[in-house]
Formats: sequence, C-alpha cells, structure tokens
Amino acid sequence: MIDRYSLEGMAHLWSAQNKFDTYLKVEKAIVQAWHALGIIDAQSCQKIQEVSFSLERIYEIEQTTKHDLIAFINAVCENLGEEKRFFHYGITSSDCIDTALALILKESLEIILKDLQELLGVLKTRALEFKDTPIIGRSHGIHGEPMSFGLVWALWFEEMRRHVKSLEGVLEEIGVGMVSGAMGNMAHIPLELEEKTCAILGLKPALITNQVISRDRHAKVINALAVLASSCEKIAINVRHYQRTEVYEAEEYFSVGQKGSSAMPHKRNPVLSENITGLCRVIRGYATPMLESVALWHERDISHSSVERFVFPDIFSTTDFMLHRLSNLLKTLVVYPQNMRANLERTGGLVYSQKVLLELPRLGFSKEESYAIVQENAAKVWQDLQEDKHHKEGFLNALLADPRLKKVNPAKLKACFDMAHYLQHTDQIFKRVFIE
Repeated sequence: MIDRYSLEGMAHLWSAQNKFDTYLKVEKAIVQAWHALGIIDAQSCQKIQEVSFSLERIYEIEQTTKHDLIAFINAVCENLGEEKRFFHYGITSSDCIDTALALILKESLEIILKDLQELLGVLKTRALEFKDTPIIGRSHGIHGEPMSFGLVWALWFEEMRRHVKSLEGVLEEIGVGMVSGAMGNMAHIPLELEEKTCAILGLKPALITNQVISRDRHAKVINALAVLASSCEKIAINVRHYQRTEVYEAEEYFSVGQKGSSAMPHKRNPVLSENITGLCRVIRGYATPMLESVALWHERDISHSSVERFVFPDIFSTTDFMLHRLSNLLKTLVVYPQNMRANLERTGGLVYSQKVLLELPRLGFSKEESYAIVQENAAKVWQDLQEDKHHKEGFLNALLADPRLKKVNPAKLKACFDMAHYLQHTDQIFKRVFIE
C-alpha cells in the first residue's frame, strides 16, 4: 500500500540543494546585518543578495577542499566580484551551519505538528463514533471489566495532544541562531550582528554558545520524536491485538484484490500496524546517538556532525511517513461491535466480579467473606469454561446457588450485572478530554 503523504516536502527540506540554499539564506542575512551596522556598502550588499550557486560546482570543489562549507563559499564567490570579500565575513562555519540547521529543523517540526493535527482529528472522530460501544477492558491481556471503546480512542487522543505540546516546546527551544565567531566569544563580531541576523531569519539569538549551538537542544528534539514513536507503537500494538483471530474485534481495512499471504489465501494480516511498530523502533533507535552527541570536546568537535547527517533526514522522514500511515490506518479501521460484545460475554459474567465484591459488604458481609465468596464462585466458572460448560453455568447462577448468599435478595445480585453501570461516566470523561 502506498500512502499519499508529505514525504516529498520533508525530503526536500533535507536535500543537499535545500541545505545549501539555507546556508545561502543565512549568509545573505548576515550580510544584510553587516550592512545595517555600516560595515558593508549598499551596492555590495545588494549584489550578494542576488547571487546563486550550482550544486554540481560545490561537489566539484569539495573534491579538493574536503570541506563542504568551504566548497559552498567558493562556489558562491565564483559568481561575485569584489564584493565577495564580504561574503562569510567575520564568521565561522558553525555560525552558518547551525543557524541553517535551526531553520530546517523548525520547518520539519512544523510538518510533524501538522501530521499530528490530522491524527488528532481522526482519533476524536472515532472516539465519538464509539463512545457508547461496550468492549471488555483488559489488563495483562486478560479480561478485566466492561468499558466504552470510545475511551480507548479518547485516551490515544489525549496522549497525542500531549505530544503536540511537547513538540511545540522543542520547536521553541530549537528556534535559535548564532553568529558568535570561532569560539563563541564574539571577538570579531558585535552582539548586534547576531541579533539583527536572527531577526531577519525569524529566529531568536542563543543567549550563549561556544563554536556550536549546544546539542542538548537537538537531543531534546530527537527524544521528543522517540517518545512520540512509543505512543504510536502503543496504538499499533493494540490494533494488532484486536485483529487476532481469537479476538477479532477490529481489523485493518482489506481492499479488493489485496493479498495477505502467498501460501495461505485466507490470510488478512495487520501489516500496516506491524510496519508502524517497526518504524517506531527505528525512530527510537536514534535517541541514544543524539544524547551522546551532547558531549563535545571543549568548545566543539565534529563527532556530532556524522551522526546528525544520518539522524535528522531519516528520523523526520520516517516520522512523517509513520504518522500518515497511522492516520490512514485508524481512519479506515474496520470495527466489529458484535464481536466485542461476544468477547465481553464469553466468560459467563466474571467481568462483573468487582461490582459483586463491592455490593456484599453493603449487605452485611465482611471484606474477607465477600472476597472469598466472589473468588470461589469465579473459580467454579473458570473451571466450567475450561470444560466448555459455560452454556450451562454462569457467574450469576453460581452466586445465586451459593448457600452463603441464600438470604440475599436475588435482585441485588442481578443488579450487579448491569452493563450501563460501567458506561455511566463516559460522557463526563469525554467532556474532560474534548474541551473545545
């Protein structure tokens, strides 16, 4: 299945062409700032604003320089006259590179935030769709108590909304530029140059840097994406569980002509959610190398550079793809409420045990007596289920037959098996989550 998603836009952001285009954008802003400070004349400034470069020429020069930023500078300066003396004037490589990286990271995060808004829309729509649909809640994979299937979607919604807030926070933190010189001491650069350059680019100046912008900022971005991936995998794993043959409460949409197995024609596998699970593992895998890139020697080294050349393009493209795939999967997920109800009832009413446990003390039984009565009768039903006797005996019947409960009004026990009790606060929970 091929998803229609924004990877083309993300791929462009992390392309070599856009990298050098952004370098040039930063360099031109620095020239404008120098001009505003009276260092560069208007004519030189204007000519530099109009200059361009050839990507192929950068690659040619790099064969000699073995330094892509210097190759970029030389390729640009070949298209300038005397004014080239003011191109890349007074700054160091990282002033250009790290400030350009901030611009690209901002745009990339904005795409991810847009993806998340789409996902939130899907989650809210389906939460409302299944607000009154009962499903068995599970802990340890074992039946617990009835609940609304809508609550499952509402919980996913709230979790993703927290990720939006987290990413908005790192977007703010990564949106800083630097023009501070070789050691960050601004020995050859006035503070006003950095301030004016960042204002032109729509960034805030970092309050202090050494030769690079500190990599804790970048590690926070990657870790925010890694935690987001964990939540997405959580959803995918649940979908995979719902689609298991023994459960079959929901399944991925299976289109006409789609194939599940080359050997077993009947197979309809949760391939999209399995794919999402794998992608999320890849995304999380980048957290550690980025954390290790925070520690650089003294004012800088370039051990982080090789890491980032892999991590940034891959993690943003993968996250973008994964989020679109997840949205499409959930939007088209086929749900079977009748199977949810059948699964809920397959244990003969055992899922109502806590309500009985809470009712017996109100009828005069001690806490210890109540637990013993409920657990012992539940054990009988479990045994009947193992022996395929659930059609003859159920939890309510077992309780009604228990001599210890002969003085209890049967209506009191039957009332404990009311499904509505477990859905009574769903509307209130929804109001708390979906606050307009």
